[in-house]
Amino acid sequence: MKLCNLSMLRNWKGKSPVTRVRSYLSGRTLCTATGGLEEEERHYVTTPIFYVNAAPHVGHLYSAVIADYLHRYKVMRGVRSKFSTGTDEHGLKIQQAADRAAKEPLRFCTEVSGQFKHLFKKCDVSYTDFIRTTEERHRRAVEHFWTVLQDRGFIYKGSYEGWYSTPDESFLTASQVGDATDPDGRAVKISLESGHKVEWMKEENYMFRLSEFRSPLQRWLKENAEVIQPKRFRHAVLQWLQDDLPDLSVSRQQSRLQWGIPVPGDPEQTVYVWLDALINYLTVAGYPRDHSHWWGVAHHVVGKDILKFHAVYWPAFLLAAGLPLPRTIFVHSHWTVEGQKMSKSRGNVVDPLERSRSFTTDGLRYFLLRQGVPDSDCDYYDDKVVKLLNTELADSLGGLLNRCTARTLNPTQVYPHFCVECFPSHPAASGDGGRAVSEDYRMLDSVCALPSLVEQHYEGLQAYKALEVIAGCVRQTNGFLQRHAPWKLDRRNPEELRWLDTVLHVSLECLRIYGTLLQPIVPQLADKLLSRLGVGLQERFWGNLQFLARQRGGVCPFEGRTLGPESGVLFSRLERPKEIKGESKRSKKA
Repeated sequence: MKLCNLSMLRNWKGKSPVTRVRSYLSGRTLCTATGGLEEEERHYVTTPIFYVNAAPHVGHLYSAVIADYLHRYKVMRGVRSKFSTGTDEHGLKIQQAADRAAKEPLRFCTEVSGQFKHLFKKCDVSYTDFIRTTEERHRRAVEHFWTVLQDRGFIYKGSYEGWYSTPDESFLTASQVGDATDPDGRAVKISLESGHKVEWMKEENYMFRLSEFRSPLQRWLKENAEVIQPKRFRHAVLQWLQDDLPDLSVSRQQSRLQWGIPVPGDPEQTVYVWLDALINYLTVAGYPRDHSHWWGVAHHVVGKDILKFHAVYWPAFLLAAGLPLPRTIFVHSHWTVEGQKMSKSRGNVVDPLERSRSFTTDGLRYFLLRQGVPDSDCDYYDDKVVKLLNTELADSLGGLLNRCTARTLNPTQVYPHFCVECFPSHPAASGDGGRAVSEDYRMLDSVCALPSLVEQHYEGLQAYKALEVIAGCVRQTNGFLQRHAPWKLDRRNPEELRWLDTVLHVSLECLRIYGTLLQPIVPQLADKLLSRLGVGLQERFWGNLQFLARQRGGVCPFEGRTLGPESGVLFSRLERPKEIKGESKRSKKA
C-alpha cells in the first residue's frame, strides 16, 4: 500500500470540508499502511485500553493474551514488535466511581490501573508499553490531534440534543434506544445494544463531521476485505454504513465533565472520552513526532462491544487527520459464565488472578486461547478448565515428555541417535531393516505440515485452531509411542537398541516442534519442555523448526546431546478448588 498523499492536505486552506474529503480520497486506494521493507519488518499490536471503573475480569485478560501471543509469535519470526496495552482513565463513569469511593480521581485511577498491571505481570503479558490516558505524553498527543482536525475544518461548534448513555460513554440515535422499566417499575429508555439506561441530553459542544466519511469508509472496507476479522464483523460494519452517519459530538461541557482533557483553546469544554481514548494508539507510536515507523504497521485487538468505535469513528478520525488506517482490526466475542453474562449483580464475574493461581498462569492462558472462538461468545466454567488442561497438558503432552525422557527408556539421558535404515524417508524404501508402518509416516506428514498450519492460524488470530492441530499431533505421537512400545524392546540386542533409539529420537523431535510452536501460548511450560530436551535459548525461533533432518540425510544438532536436568512433571493434574466445588453443589441444589 502507498502512503496517503499528504501534499494535498497542505492545499486545503479555504476549501470546504466536503471538498477536502472528496479531493483527498477521489481516485485513490485508501491506505492502511506505509510501504517499504523497513515497515514490513515491524509489527505493532494493541489491546483496547481498559476502563478503570472496576477491577479486571477474565474478558480483559482474554484481550491481553490474544495480543500477547501474536507479539511473541512475531518476535519468534525475527520481527521487531511493539505491543501496547493500558488503561482508559477519563470520563464521567470514572468521575462518578471515584466520588463513590471517596477518592481523588487520579488516585482512584492509579490504584485500579495498578491492578491491571499486576494481573498482566502475573499472567506473562509481555507488553512493551503500558499507556495511561492521564499521562502527559498522551495529553500532548490529544491536543495536537484535536488541533489538526480543527485546522482542517472537521470540528465545528454546534448544539447537540439526543440520548446519552453514561455507562457506555456513548451518544445514541433514536433507532438505538428502546423502552424498558427500572427495578422500581418506572418507565425508562435504554440502549438496545448494552441494556444500559440512557438520558436525554442537550448542550452546546464540538461536533466532528462524521457524516462526510460514510462513502470513504465503505470504500476502505470493500477494497481491504481482510482489514476487519472475522468476516462477520466486517459485514456488521458495512451494515451500519448503509445508514447515514450523523455528525458526532466530540466534547462535553466542563460543567458536566471535569475529569478529562480540556479542549485546546476552550477550557469550558472537555474532550469526549472516546476520542481521547482512541488516540492512545498514536501516543504509543510516538505521535505527533516520530510515529510513522510504528503507526504504519498497527493492528488492533478489540472486543465486539467496541467495534463501532474502532471500525467507524476511529478510521474516520484518522482519515480526517491524514494518517494511515490500521492494517487489521481483529474482533473477539465475549465470555459467558455457565451460559450467563458476567455481571456484578449476578456475582459471577470470573477473577482471572484467582483462577491463574488455581489453574496456573499457563493453564489459564491455554484454556482461554484454546476455547476462545472469536466469532461467537464462549462459555466459562471451572470443570471445563480442569478437564481440558488435564487431558491436553497433563496427560497428553506431559505424559509424552515423561515417557520419552524416563531413565528406564533413556538411561544415558541423551538425545538418541536416529537410524535411517530403521525408518527410511519413504515407506517404499523400507528394506528388511525398516520397522516403520504406514501410520508412522502419516504422523510424520502431520508434524511436517504443522509449522505452516500454525503460522496460518497464528497470523489469522485463530489460536484455537492452531492449538487444535498441535493437540492432534501430540495424540498421534502418543499413538506412535504406544504402537511400538519401546519399553518392551531388549536394549542388549543391537538391532532392537537402534530401533528403540530411533523411536525416542522421532518422539523427541516431535516434542521439540510442539514446544517451540507453543511458546507464544504457554511460555513457562514451553520453556520447561524445551529445557528438558536440551534445546538452547537461541534454538527456539521459527527458523529452528526443521523436523527430523536426519531422515532426509541432514544433520540434527541435538543428536547425541545431553538432555536438560529433570524438572519434574511438566503440568500437574488439577482438581477443582474446594471452595468452587462447594459453590457448585449449592448452585445445583438451588
